[in-house]
Amino acid sequence: MATSLGANQYGKAEVRVVRVHRDGDTHSLKDLNVSITLSGDLEAVHTTGENANVVPTDTQKNTVYVFAKDGIGAIEAFALRLGRHFAARFASIGRARVHVEEYSWARLEVDGSPHPHAFRRAGNEVRTATAVCDAEGEWVLSGLADLVVLKSTGSEFTGFIEDAYTTLAPATDRILATAVSARWRHAGNATEDWDASFAASRELMLEAFARTHSLSLQQSLHAMATAAIDGRPEVVEVRMSMPNKHHFAVDLSPFGLENPNEVFHADDRPYGLIEAAVQADDAPAAGPAWDPYPLLPG
Repeated sequence: MATSLGANQYGKAEVRVVRVHRDGDTHSLKDLNVSITLSGDLEAVHTTGENANVVPTDTQKNTVYVFAKDGIGAIEAFALRLGRHFAARFASIGRARVHVEEYSWARLEVDGSPHPHAFRRAGNEVRTATAVCDAEGEWVLSGLADLVVLKSTGSEFTGFIEDAYTTLAPATDRILATAVSARWRHAGNATEDWDASFAASRELMLEAFARTHSLSLQQSLHAMATAAIDGRPEVVEVRMSMPNKHHFAVDLSPFGLENPNEVFHADDRPYGLIEAAVQADDAPAAGPAWDPYPLLPG
């Protein structure tokens, strides 16, 4: 039976690089996980095993280390540098996609002052960036993952469909907790300060989560995405994935006690999973930045 090669790509996944910037006695850290995906004129390597057009994945790994030596800066800028390098340097490579995860560290304190070179991991939240470079242009996504947030009130869930299998009681006052994963697309790559843009977008989403009296997690998601788009002219689309981290009030009546939403059991699974994309009405076409990932992060 005749066959033909379809879409294909390859690369080096999860290159871990830690860059110490030694600014005198005070040091700073950049802790990254970098994944590179290349595509282009690669039919021969698949059909005949001819490697003439292949940039070895070991070379890709080493390139990350060499580029880190020059300094990393904002991860969006670092991803763009790497993507431009692979797309422009090798004639057989038509498209380079670079995805970066950044793990945050905070300084330890000694005698009430930040220590110049001792650190602790700053929670589980991960900052992300993806850059795609090809002959058609460049596309950049900023994002975050595992940002855990909770509201102890100001959330309800009522008026839903009920049938013979429904046991969930309507709730007019409940805990709302989730772990936010989000990616947002930029109108262009004219952003000069990626760090400031990321921090402002993140803050807008968090403020919307706090301010919204939530009638559903979907409503909260929409409010968060809309806040980033309305507040940042460079952000034109936000895609979010938010699991509902359920908290159930414990029945203390067997012990002769009332429980006015004070004691809860946190249940990690199964959980509701809410996902959606929100974009500005005048957003330009997305280009290939979202691909090959699914519609939503996760």
